[in-house]
Amino acid sequence: MFILYIKERKSWILYFIILQIWLNLILTLDVAFMEISLQYINFINMTAFILFFIWRYFQETKYIKALVSSLDNEKDLDFILESFPDGYSSFEKTLSNTVAELVLVAKEELNELKVEHLEENDHTLAWIHEVKTPLTSMKLMIDSLDDRGAQKKLEVEWLRIHLLLDQQLHNTRLSTIEKDYMIEEVDIKKILHIEIKEFQAWCMQKNIGFDLENLEVKVMSDQKWLAFIVRQIISNAVKYSHVDSEIHIQANMDDIGHVILKIGDTGIGISQADLPRIFEKAFTGTIGRQTTASTGMGLYLAKNVAEQLGIHVFVSSTSGEGSTFSLQFPLKNEIVKILGR
Repeated sequence: MFILYIKERKSWILYFIILQIWLNLILTLDVAFMEISLQYINFINMTAFILFFIWRYFQETKYIKALVSSLDNEKDLDFILESFPDGYSSFEKTLSNTVAELVLVAKEELNELKVEHLEENDHTLAWIHEVKTPLTSMKLMIDSLDDRGAQKKLEVEWLRIHLLLDQQLHNTRLSTIEKDYMIEEVDIKKILHIEIKEFQAWCMQKNIGFDLENLEVKVMSDQKWLAFIVRQIISNAVKYSHVDSEIHIQANMDDIGHVILKIGDTGIGISQADLPRIFEKAFTGTIGRQTTASTGMGLYLAKNVAEQLGIHVFVSSTSGEGSTFSLQFPLKNEIVKILGR
């Protein structure tokens, strides 16, 4: 703080130095002051200036320190208003009153935005549930078709619509995920079988198979949100896999005891330039720009949900050779930190 104050008051220091040089020049050139000791005058002036500088430092930084302290302790606007210092000088008091008014305006605008956001989320959720009704009817109509070829094609398109709605639903709920998850022991194999079955029509169309290995493990997580993460990764694997290929899924443990679930494909892969950005919102990458099927939301949502559940997501990929996504689940003692957030 003292170094910062010196930089802020460098104009004072420069003014004092120039004044001293001017005073010394006058006392040296004017014969009337020949008997006056320059060293004594300089010492007195320097001492007076240093004492004045130190006194002003403590006086002027008192308000700044109180201001910084009030902001460091809590980020809540109500607390900031209560703990905001009143100021010691008339200038500081004016500044405090102005800032307090600005905070009140910001708080009102923030509350309005929160209300608008909640209303928008409610409208979106209502719309999604409304769309699900005709979507369910469409599924029943597709299942009743006699033309098996047309039925399989329509099932794939229906699945894509269902996945897009599912993404939007979870995107809307993401901001309140901490109120919607329940940590329990989850059977990975059971979740994978359910999710793979959902992609049956799409996999049959592309003749894609699944190679499952060492999935007899259980982890501590939320079943619904974990299923969503797996769904997004499998969706990408099926979408970008070549025809007549396999998706490999296996589970193992690292040296510490973390369960690691790996989902890998031998598809088109991800370029090294796109790899650092694949979890960014709405990022579609080089491959995504070549097709309108990519929204850039699936991996973004999966990554954000995984972070809320304490799951670390890693990816390794080579363009033209495929991609492997790894989910590292937290240990049981690490779950306490998640529940305490």
